[in-house]
Amino acid sequence: MYYYDFSNPADAVIAIAFIVVMIFSVWAQTSVSSTFKKNSKIASRLNGYEAARMILDKNGLNHIRIERVAGQLTDHFDPKANVIRLSEAVYDQYTAAAVGVAAHEAGHAVQHATGYFPIQVRTAIVPICNYGSMLAMPLILIGFFLNSYELAFAGVIGYGLLAFFQFVTLPVEFNASSRAIALLKDYSTMSNDEISASRKVLTAAAMTYVAAFAASTLQFLRLLLIVMRRKD
Repeated sequence: MYYYDFSNPADAVIAIAFIVVMIFSVWAQTSVSSTFKKNSKIASRLNGYEAARMILDKNGLNHIRIERVAGQLTDHFDPKANVIRLSEAVYDQYTAAAVGVAAHEAGHAVQHATGYFPIQVRTAIVPICNYGSMLAMPLILIGFFLNSYELAFAGVIGYGLLAFFQFVTLPVEFNASSRAIALLKDYSTMSNDEISASRKVLTAAAMTYVAAFAASTLQFLRLLLIVMRRKD
């Protein structure tokens, strides 16, 4: 089912692309850790909590709480609970890396508050994308077992929803980072070097989302080729 027919140009291209994307994914993950560690050595006038709190308050989001959570880079904004959760390496650390991450999560809160369209789309499609990706492989395998192209193709579409979710995530994450840097420039007294260090951390993090989108898209195309081949 999963073999690559290198005499088929489409298979050959996808196989090579997979190798490239896997290398890029490893580099992106390594880059996030190393960039965060490097820029955690650059002192900042603010800590993570203060940066996030400042951005929230300046945008009238005083009701959003900020909590500390365990883990490394487990930072996230929970719109249902109206809370930003910052990891131990970010919450009370006076570093440019911590400020960048915290400001990014505050940027997500501002996106929700201002009705940023891509984040509205992402929030709306989360349930169907979760179910679609969960049912994708079972539907494909059952479709093959029953010799039902329609069922297998439905599974491919289910997996395609995951790729679409990753696609919608790209503008959400890039916009949150650009908002974060712009807001830090407007509201804080951080130096240009501090701002630059924060930007480097967010840029490295953004590459992981690009890698995730590329990987999910290639897997979708691969599954589509497999199902089309079985149909033929």
